[in-house]
Amino acid sequence: MDRYAETQGKRAHDPLYSPRRAARATATGFPVGEHGEVLAGPVIVGAGPAGLAVAACLTMRGVPYVLLERHGCVASLWRHRTYRRLRLHLPKRYCELPLMHFPPSYPDYPTRDQFLAYLEDYIATFGIRPFFHQAVVSAEHDGDFWCVRTVVGGGSGGVTSEYRSKWLVVATGENAEPVVPDIDGIHAFRGLVMHSSDYRSGEDYRGKKVLVVGCGNSGTEVSLDLSNHNVHTSMVVRDSVHVLPREIMGLSTFGLSMWLLMCLSVQTVDQILLVLTQLVLGDTARLGIPRPSIGPMELKKVSGKTPVLDVGTIAKIKSGDIKVFPAIRSFKEHGVQFIDGKTESFDVVILATGYKSNVPYWLKEKDFFSEKNGFPHNSNEWKGKNGLYAAGFSRRGLLGVSVDATNIADDIVQCWNDFGYERHKSK
Repeated sequence: MDRYAETQGKRAHDPLYSPRRAARATATGFPVGEHGEVLAGPVIVGAGPAGLAVAACLTMRGVPYVLLERHGCVASLWRHRTYRRLRLHLPKRYCELPLMHFPPSYPDYPTRDQFLAYLEDYIATFGIRPFFHQAVVSAEHDGDFWCVRTVVGGGSGGVTSEYRSKWLVVATGENAEPVVPDIDGIHAFRGLVMHSSDYRSGEDYRGKKVLVVGCGNSGTEVSLDLSNHNVHTSMVVRDSVHVLPREIMGLSTFGLSMWLLMCLSVQTVDQILLVLTQLVLGDTARLGIPRPSIGPMELKKVSGKTPVLDVGTIAKIKSGDIKVFPAIRSFKEHGVQFIDGKTESFDVVILATGYKSNVPYWLKEKDFFSEKNGFPHNSNEWKGKNGLYAAGFSRRGLLGVSVDATNIADDIVQCWNDFGYERHKSK
């Protein structure tokens, strides 16, 4: 994120320069693909944080683009599929998008609404204008250009458009679609079954017995929110998981990890983190939450599995306010049977079972993106062949988004300068 420092320093002293003026110079509102013409700049699919970050970086480098979004707003996941108590899990300095800091008045862990306000300011600052309600149904390389086809609103009877460009930036993200597992008997359950993407607040479930399936960051925070609203709360822990305190001795656990990794091996850092976690949280295995055999940082590196940052759930489990159950064997009409043979009745089941990429459904490409999970085959890769890029698929959260966006913009700008705008238009 420091690559633009010199340029920004010069621009800061230019009385005629402003980000909005730069945005107008790279206006995204020109007619696109109406007659099959090739766009001057890249097509960016997805107007979440990754897509916005790439758009801002390109704007500041004078490269036009087209930003396509299937919903009617930016950051639809944050706006429509998150619970109200959500805060950024990492300190704000690790969650900033390129070229713009969070306001100094924001707390260290901004709320959901504060992050959305930050994105709105980001859009205004860099003059980002997505094309909304453009659902991409296919994208493939024809040997010369990427052909991206969309349907307005995503319906089968909608208006179709085609965009052709030398570059395609896939920024639909790691969490495009909710994952709903097909558990034995789930359709026979007479209570309410919902995905955590539809959960907003525990106040809607007072007096109910609620089971949260999943113990990732979403599952533990939804359980905490339910318990805070005096809901009879239980949580399913299906697999081993690392739970770390969000802060250790007043320091961000993530920040401490990054600092330690600068001079120590991953295995040594893991040993330090687990000793400190034991002192703060105790033995989570005794609570029904066993730890994986390898440490949290190493596990993140080899599998992309993120450790859970505890903000109070462990204390609720210790006090008995949140019960922990093992994996589900099957659903019954009025309850759930677990693998240990126990059966419990519940009114509501919330599936905090995560999300998945939707890239395999529309991108006709197999070498760079995996058909199995919709991620690049190598999680550290952001550049494929023929001008294909991945933004926000590194499993490193918003920090990874910023790194990807900066790298992608640098690469496109280099190609843009080598290729030449006028030469490109004449193709």
